[in-house]
Order: sequence, then C-alpha cells, then structure tokens
Amino acid sequence: MFAEMFAQLGDMPKPIPNDEIRDRQSTLYSTLDNDDLLILCASPETIHSNDVHHPYRTQSNLLYLSGWLEPDAVMCALNNDGKWETHLFVQPKDTLKEIWEGRRPGVKGAEENWPIDFAHSVDELKGKLSEFISQSSRIMHRMGVMSHVDDLVVEAIKKRDRARQKLGSGPISIEDPSNRIAEMRMIKSDSEIAQMKFASDVSSLAHIAAMKHGGGGNSKENQLQSLIEGFFRYAGTSGWSYPSIVGSGENATILHYKQNEDYCKDGEIVLIDAGAEFRGYAADITRSWPNNGQFTDAQKEIYQIVLDAQMAAIDACVVGNPYNAPHEAARKVLAEGLIQLGVITQGLDDALDLDAGQLKNWYMHNTSHWIGLDVHDVGVYLPNGEPRLLENGMCLTIEPGLYFGAWRPDVECPERYANIGIRIEDDILVTNEGPVVLTDMCPKTIDEIESIVGTAN
Repeated sequence: MFAEMFAQLGDMPKPIPNDEIRDRQSTLYSTLDNDDLLILCASPETIHSNDVHHPYRTQSNLLYLSGWLEPDAVMCALNNDGKWETHLFVQPKDTLKEIWEGRRPGVKGAEENWPIDFAHSVDELKGKLSEFISQSSRIMHRMGVMSHVDDLVVEAIKKRDRARQKLGSGPISIEDPSNRIAEMRMIKSDSEIAQMKFASDVSSLAHIAAMKHGGGGNSKENQLQSLIEGFFRYAGTSGWSYPSIVGSGENATILHYKQNEDYCKDGEIVLIDAGAEFRGYAADITRSWPNNGQFTDAQKEIYQIVLDAQMAAIDACVVGNPYNAPHEAARKVLAEGLIQLGVITQGLDDALDLDAGQLKNWYMHNTSHWIGLDVHDVGVYLPNGEPRLLENGMCLTIEPGLYFGAWRPDVECPERYANIGIRIEDDILVTNEGPVVLTDMCPKTIDEIESIVGTAN
C-alpha cells in the first residue's frame, strides 16, 4: 500500500544549499553592530523516562542559520577586524558513544561540510565563549534555551561595570535576536518552498490513505493515526510536525483533541488534522469526512459552508491585503451560511460581533497562522498594532471550521447538527500572481471525498 502511495510523489527536493544559509547569515550580520556577539543554542534533549529520550528536534533558528541538527550545539558569530566569523560548537567524535548512539560529524566534519568558518568541540565552549563575551558590548542571545550558556552570559553582565571601568571592555546589554531572525524567516525562498511542498504532498497522500481505509465504521482513531504517521516516515520525512488529531463524532468538535482512542462509528464525521515535517519544514492539513463514505444532508450543509468559507479566505491571500483579511472573509461566509440554516438568529453584523455575536458559539478560533520551520511559525501578526500586510513569499494556513458539540453545557446545540465537527485546512503560499495551495494534492470537495472514503475496504 505505502509503495503505491510513494510512487505518486515527485522527486525529493535537494536540501537547502549551504550558500543560501551563508546568505542568511550575512543578512542577519548586516543588522548587527561590529561589537555584537550572536549566540544561538540548540534545544536540549528531553528525557522520556530514565535513560530514554524523546525524539530530538533542534531549535529552529539554529537550524535556519547553520543547518545543524545535532544536540548540544552552540553557534556564535562575532566581527573580527571588519569580517564576521561564524563559529559552531559541536559534540566531538567519541567512538564509544557513537557505538551506542550513532555516528557524529565531529569538529572536522562540521567545519568541512557545514556553512561555518570555524568548528570547536563543546568541551571548549566555556573558555571560548567567555573570551567572545569579553570582546563584545552587546550579546544577542535568547535566554532560557541552554541554561549553562545563560549562566555565562549573566555572569559576564554582572561583571560589566568593573570590567568597563578597568579595561573599557565587556558586555553592557543583552538582546534577544529572535525578532530579527523571525522577520527573515517570514519570506520563504524557492528552496524552502520546495521542502514545504514535499512535506505537503506526503501529508496529502497520507490523508487520502486514511480516507480510503476509514470507511465502514470498523476503524479506530488510533488506527487511522498510525496509517498517516506510518506513511510520513515511509516517505522519508522525520515524522509529524505536530501531534496528530484524529477525532470521530463528538471528538471532532474538540479543537485540540489528542487521545485518538475511540471507535469511528458508522455515519460519524472523522476529522483528521495531521502534517509531516521534512528537513525541519512543516505541513498542516485538516480534512473532515463521513466514516461510511456518504455525507448526510445535515453534514453536507455544514461541510459546504466551511468549504465556501475556506475558498473565500484563500482568495483573500493576496499581496497587499492585511493578514486578517482571510479571517474576516471566512467569518462572513460562515455567518451567512448559518443564518440561512437558521442556526444563527441575528443579522449579519450582529452575528459577527466578537463579544455578543452568535458565530463565536460555533467558530471560536482564528482562520490562519504562519507556517514554515515551525508549524505555528514565527513572525509578528500586528506590528505597531496594525495587521501585517501579506507579501510575496509568505506562507500561512487557511483553516475555518464549525463545531456543534452536543456535549457542551454552554450552548444549545441544534439537534440536526449534533456532534458534527468540520474543519478544512490547507497551506497557502502568497505570490504576486495570487495564492498557491501547497496542499492541493489533498481532495476536499464533497464529491471527491465520497468517491474516496472506504475504497480500500
């Protein structure tokens, strides 16, 4: 089965080239002062139990600016006589540890194959970093990632007054560089888009496989989850970009449902929100479909409203539009649809009111978020208090939904729509020529879905 799905994928894209990562470094360094010191730390490994670790994923800014994936790493950059130097501290070669845990590039491998100027063992970090800090006036460092690096930085700042008085050197301030890097990460290059497109195609095929095998009321949520995530790994991605949501029936009305343990009963809607990660880049797809392969009239009514809302929101992903334009477009269509069905008894303007409008009873989340190296990617949504304008190369999700949880005590759920939860989500690239749906391989019309569900049984 997986082999047949895999054959539908295009060729795996080439990795982000080192020259591009070098260009990223140069762009960032151009915003710094010559006596700044940049420090980027890898995420720490976390323990599952005893000596068993959770799967490792490094910090995204470090990945973006070095391409390095291994734990315990620290990247530093400083200006030396008018030229910026990039230093990377890595785990040294260690035969015994490599026998147990896998091969390491080591210092030599890092210096030869990664876009850096100098590589060092992490055993040299304390001495080298202390030296770098003493030469700097401002330290560009995000606290809270690697505690022993934080300690070095804090200690240097504590000593700044004496050092400055005596020697005229030493740091006087700390600044988090995350916002500077976030601004760079918001605009995706062609090579980044290629990684995201591959992750999107893998995710799309996995969703199709779940639809094919999910019909008949005989499946469980965890079985569908295993099918999807199994293909993620089979296709060569690192796995999921976020924990998969597989909810059937009333579970589909829970936004971040994660138990994924119930049976998918015949006639219920199955909502799956799942995406793969490839070389650090995320995909994010949600599809909702009837487990027996045929939408009821009530399910069709809600599904079509959500689909129409999503299409309106995608159409609003236009260069120059404010970031919230897709959200407002989706809300308008959702409200109009529910008014027509009689679910909302207010007029349109009243229904859309954020405080007293009835739409919020059934649609309670935003329509979009940035996507890239993080599934909820970096980037300020409201710079200076105003919605950011969409630009060529930005990527965002479009994911309207309607959720009629009959179990909820806070609303009176219409019996006709009891426990129907529908969300439709795609990943969108904003271009000068109009929006591009990166997840376009994944079907979403009523006719398409009904023609697929249960066909593998």
